Amino acid sequence: MEGPQGVREAVRCSPDAVRDVYLTPATAERYDEIVEEARAAGLYVHVGTREVLEAMSPDAQGVLAVVDARPLGLTEALTALDDPDGGRRRALLVAILATVRDPGNAGTVIRAADAAGADLVVLAGDSVDVHNPKVVRSTAGSLFHLPVVAGVPLADVVDAVHDAGLTVLAADGSGDHDLDDLLDVAGPHRDRSPGTPDLAASTAWVFGNEAWGLPAGDRELADAVVRVPIRGKAESLNLATAATVCLYASSRAQR
Repeated sequence: MEGPQGVREAVRCSPDAVRDVYLTPATAERYDEIVEEARAAGLYVHVGTREVLEAMSPDAQGVLAVVDARPLGLTEALTALDDPDGGRRRALLVAILATVRDPGNAGTVIRAADAAGADLVVLAGDSVDVHNPKVVRSTAGSLFHLPVVAGVPLADVVDAVHDAGLTVLAADGSGDHDLDDLLDVAGPHRDRSPGTPDLAASTAWVFGNEAWGLPAGDRELADAVVRVPIRGKAESLNLATAATVCLYASSRAQR
């Protein structure tokens, strides 16, 4: 884990997974809260020279942690979430990345999902490795705030989220449903035509590859295909931006 923000969140949110924390003398003084929280959690804190830290990682800004990778099962992640009242609940909002290859995009979507209050992110099919250094950096610590599952075929993910009671929406410019129109009729006791999904319901969004989007076969797995309205002259939105817009639409409707 590279950089002060990511290391801070790892130490704060997942201290049992952190093996060691490394800082330079300057960064140990600048980010003394990381040092204090790490030592309070009983973690090994190593202070090394700037040259040593740069040899370990030129991108760490003098702050680095070694963290255990812990694979997570999809069914558990969907159905065994902590409830604020102390119980367990099912997922309400899920982001599914289908064959997303760019690590920066994947990490940014994880961060956006965290910000929107999503319960889970799934990197389905042949998506980028969630532990790719650029993915980890791009999450800015959100990797330690919500579960991330990887390596499951998209069809299996869709089956699992259906079994967990979620509606599956595919985000694609060819969609029959306009995102703004869905927001206008979201929630109980609203007048929706048959086949119109309710954004206030438990929802899993599927986002496609940066270059070719979602193939027809992947779109057919969804309960509905939704397009983000484009009112200007832009040809399209990039993956991370479209995902952020869709996740926040669901978050607003559910709120």
